Amino acid sequence: MAQALRVALAGLGTVGGGVIRVLDENRELITRRAGRPIEVVAVSARDRSKDRGVDLSRFAWVDDTASLAEAEADVVVELIGGSDGPALALARRTLAAGKGFVTANKAMLAHHGLELARVAEGAGVPLKFEAAVAGGIPVIKGLREGAAANAIARVYGILNGTCNFIVSKMEAEGRDFAEVLAEAQALGFAEADPSFDIDGVDAAHKLSILASLAFGTAPAFGDVAISGIRHLLAADIAEAAALGYRVRLVGVAEADGDRLFQRVHAHLVPNDHPLAHVTGATNAVVAEGNFVGRLLFQGAGAGEGPTASAVVADLIDIARGEAGPPFAMPADALATAAAADSGERRGRAYLRFTVADRVGVLAEIAAAMRDAGVSIESLIQRGAPADGSVLVAIVTHDGPERCVAAALERLRGSQSLTGEPLWMHILG
Repeated sequence: MAQALRVALAGLGTVGGGVIRVLDENRELITRRAGRPIEVVAVSARDRSKDRGVDLSRFAWVDDTASLAEAEADVVVELIGGSDGPALALARRTLAAGKGFVTANKAMLAHHGLELARVAEGAGVPLKFEAAVAGGIPVIKGLREGAAANAIARVYGILNGTCNFIVSKMEAEGRDFAEVLAEAQALGFAEADPSFDIDGVDAAHKLSILASLAFGTAPAFGDVAISGIRHLLAADIAEAAALGYRVRLVGVAEADGDRLFQRVHAHLVPNDHPLAHVTGATNAVVAEGNFVGRLLFQGAGAGEGPTASAVVADLIDIARGEAGPPFAMPADALATAAAADSGERRGRAYLRFTVADRVGVLAEIAAAMRDAGVSIESLIQRGAPADGSVLVAIVTHDGPERCVAAALERLRGSQSLTGEPLWMHILG
């Protein structure tokens, strides 16, 4: 049998420990599929004394994480996270040393993916990142290889399990955001500081990677329009349900001529759309190809087992000698696409206003919509809560987004509004 693929592992948290467990438990199967053994030979983490539930005594310990690049290994796996700092230093040193690199670090790829791809291609070594997007779902391989013959018109999906857990829990139990967030933190679905998740940044990192693979463009995280679910109310969930929709945080990337549109935003998803039925911490990605049609990738988007499974799948590819350009085509062939103007996009919208309970408020809102050229399909007013405010929900007819933005600008600073309006797009 061929010589073992030697692996150096940076990061021994939940996923790092999971990688070791997968390699131990499925050793014989992995060896047969890879054509040779895959063996961890060196590890690095911040705390050497911590009990991680696996035997680490068989591995060389490296205190300086970046020095793993010089370990007696063929591939380095990075599971420490962060767009810069030790993770980026390790990536650069590993690839420069002519060794393969496997990572689950979507933030680093979103910010530095093009640079790292160029270095990897120049050195003739693999750069793999299946675990960086949607956990154990093979969406990277699906876009990079399975759909390679297709022109992709649009890629979109539910890319953050924390947000999806929260909104589907709010939907099922009629509870408000803050209460469900606290439960998600207690259950380990949300971080102590959940900002990256609930404000849409994590999903935007993933979307920029998917867009690059789908459209042959350089990753452009800075062009993603981002908003999250922090201001979502139980009343919004209930109103959406009454209208035949479910609320989901959806990332959308779409080619618009020679421009690229990218957005992470809460959407109303029709009940008959597959994404409406994705609940809990599950992720799902839809890609629309010109020959293959609609592809749906769905499964566990995070966690020890799914993410470790994706890391080991990359290692098996490397053991087989399968490499190829990291972003589906050579880095120098990736286009630099300008950001598309969202104002010219057409669609329907859900708008929610919290207003004072007094005469003339509805007329003021309707006038702002009229003057901005927004056509109202329906307007719903709910009874006054104890604080005297009223919720007003509007669903618009199809029209340019710039008109909705103009209407909201006209209402900015209005004494009739007691809170910031909420704008959710309706997925078409």
